[in-house]
Amino acid sequence: MTAPANARFLLLQVRNDQDPIAPQEVGCFAEALGCEPSRVTPFSVLGSFPEPSEVARHDVVLIGGSGDYSAATDGEWLDRILEGLRELHAASKPTFASCWGFQAFARALGGRCEHDPANAELGNVELHLTSAGQQDPVFSALPACFLGLAGHEDHVTQLPAGAVLLASSERVAEQAYTFPGLPIYATQFHPELTRETILQRLVAYPRYVEQFAGMPLDDLRIALRDTPEANGLLRRFVGHVLG
Repeated sequence: MTAPANARFLLLQVRNDQDPIAPQEVGCFAEALGCEPSRVTPFSVLGSFPEPSEVARHDVVLIGGSGDYSAATDGEWLDRILEGLRELHAASKPTFASCWGFQAFARALGGRCEHDPANAELGNVELHLTSAGQQDPVFSALPACFLGLAGHEDHVTQLPAGAVLLASSERVAEQAYTFPGLPIYATQFHPELTRETILQRLVAYPRYVEQFAGMPLDDLRIALRDTPEANGLLRRFVGHVLG
């Protein structure tokens, strides 16, 4: 399954100017969606949130990770983003959020996100579907236990009201959620990343390896495994919300 040929995606990015991962993130989502990169329009939300007219021009909103910004902090820049995410929810806009987006969307709707380096996850993470995940139209195609790729030191400790938990890991219970009846899904792990592309990010953000991997990058490179089951999530999501 691939994204419909004419589908357009708006990628909300939380990355500094000249961050080499900004264009890389566009390519990662395009590959996971099975579409041309030209169908994925990046938009930096550090300066402003897109106008409703810009959102309406796209079929699906995507939100990815962040190299330098925490969803567990405070500030006018974050308040503006959280208000925009509440508007996406209120408008039932098809949205898929991973990692930072997962955390920010939860916080925007009343959940809790905490900075917790002791429970950071980096590299492969073993994920387990909840009973709700096993019945969900997007997640039910996954095996009960599957591998994903992660890189985070913040995590959600309380889901917002109305959210349904779809998957957990041993270290972080809140790994995926949806809002029943709404075309909105979020994952703490990165279904848009592959073994190759997460290694590219770790080269760009070396402090994560130094702090959280517990091994040199060369050893992590050997240990990392591909995650084909998780990588299929975005295409199933688009098939579900766009028909």
